[in-house]
Amino acid sequence: METEAVATLIRNGMPGARVEVTGDGSHFEAVVVSDRFVGKLPIQRQRLVMTTVRPQIESGELHALSIKTFTPEQWAEEGG
Repeated sequence: METEAVATLIRNGMPGARVEVTGDGSHFEAVVVSDRFVGKLPIQRQRLVMTTVRPQIESGELHALSIKTFTPEQWAEEGG
């Protein structure tokens, strides 16, 4: 998979989210900023993102995805 394809899957599943994906074709890292994360535990945030790419993970098309999640406020504090 290409990084933009992974980003598009996440964006489609989480409209309005800011998504940046880097990777080498089999291992990817996604940074996702969304107001949907407000009040959610880290595991809940991870699940929201993983749901958007579950078919690709189950098929083996996407091998590994590391996820960093932020609310817009947290992202601003990080200097994003």
